[in-house]
Amino acid sequence: MAIRRSATKRHGLPTIVQLRLTPTPAQAEALAVAVLLCNEAATIVSRLAWQHRVFAVLELHRLAYYEVRAQVAGLGAQAAVRAIARVAGAYANRRASKKRAHIFRPRGAVPYDARLLSWNRDARTVSLWSPTGRVAVSYTGRPEDLKAVDGLPLGEADLICRRGVWLLQVTLALPKPTVREPVGGFVGVDQGVANLAVTCGGAVLPGPALAGPIGGNGHVRTLRERRHRQRRRLQKKGTSSARRVLRRLSGREHRMMIDLNHQISKYVVREAERTGRGVALEDLQGIRGRVRVHRLQRRTLHTWAFAQQAAFTRYKAARAGIAFVLVDPAYTSQGCPECGNVARANRPARGRFACTRCGLAGHADHIAARNIATRGITGWAVINQPHATGLPSARRDRESKPPASAVGS
Repeated sequence: MAIRRSATKRHGLPTIVQLRLTPTPAQAEALAVAVLLCNEAATIVSRLAWQHRVFAVLELHRLAYYEVRAQVAGLGAQAAVRAIARVAGAYANRRASKKRAHIFRPRGAVPYDARLLSWNRDARTVSLWSPTGRVAVSYTGRPEDLKAVDGLPLGEADLICRRGVWLLQVTLALPKPTVREPVGGFVGVDQGVANLAVTCGGAVLPGPALAGPIGGNGHVRTLRERRHRQRRRLQKKGTSSARRVLRRLSGREHRMMIDLNHQISKYVVREAERTGRGVALEDLQGIRGRVRVHRLQRRTLHTWAFAQQAAFTRYKAARAGIAFVLVDPAYTSQGCPECGNVARANRPARGRFACTRCGLAGHADHIAARNIATRGITGWAVINQPHATGLPSARRDRESKPPASAVGS
């Protein structure tokens, strides 16, 4: 979902809640037409952008606005504006890797902003744009989500139809708490494939520390391999019944990993909050390009959700006002946290650490987590070092940047 930067700066931390819409058959048909039109418009704009190699929002608007409104009958002005913004966002981060124009799925999620929807919180209804006019649809949800919608500033929302159920994923702005100083140090977390997460306190996650049906990391790997074999078998079979089973199983593994990463990040943040510490993780950005593994291990490495676990931990820490820092991952599992000796010989086996200088021994992932915690203290001190202006370096760099309106003036 696209999060409004301006709303985030004004009010605080963004979060997303999901509401379930209960439209009548006529309203559902109007919403379905709106989704199809918006995605068709986005595909047309995407092809124009690719053809003319124009990807910035302003230039793309000048190029495609009148063209897309002429080609898509019933498309409103603001719906066209949002389609252009969607296309610019789709090309913003992956333009270099794209080999053809980006195509939007006919029934994909459609963003609605404040000009396309309005809320009646007392009646629990939301008015949504459609080609035939506004549609006032009732919504329901979890009590805590409804309470958040009633009391917090609302941003952009995504309209989704999932297996015949209409959903609205809404961006909210939470009050931003003050980040507390990590007086007790940092909770270091080592991420990996054999073990999803190991803390500097020795907790292996998932494991007994987490409630749920997943017994441990071996259980996770077994489930993932079973799903992979099942998908391959059904795809090879190719019958209508096999495709029906594939549709039923679609997203099951993805939902399992999202749930596990939420549980792991929640445990880490709660532990840091309980002990008055911050959270330190390795900066694993670009690991798929740096690490060379055997071809039999590539699927496992390239489908592991390192970034998702870090993102979940980051926003949960920000909500709780806990310091969060990413550290350099180099040699964290080969360095000794006691004497500082760094050597490949310190790792006699994949899961074992034995220092050749001082004799410290233990599980390699636990040792790495301890080193990450130490680097977290150093990294936080660098971020918040004093300056002649009296501001920490991170805040000084942020405030020294010129406002967007001053760029180019």
